[in-house]
Amino acid sequence: MSSASVSGSKRSLTIVLAIVAVVFLILAILWLSGSSPSFLNSGSHVKSGGHILRGIVGLVVAIVAGVGAWWTNKKS
Repeated sequence: MSSASVSGSKRSLTIVLAIVAVVFLILAILWLSGSSPSFLNSGSHVKSGGHILRGIVGLVVAIVAGVGAWWTNKKS
């Protein structure tokens, strides 16, 4: 495996992790503010409340993905 393909796959992983972090951060903000659209809550047995837990989990996923993107992007 050449170093060019390793750096290319590392860059791809960084981009994917950064996108995941941004998407989950937006979802966490929507759930925590209580203004999430109905399609995000479809199939949920919890009709009121419980969105705080979803928001916190979304925030944790966003932080973990953001740290992962930073970790894969830092210089060796």
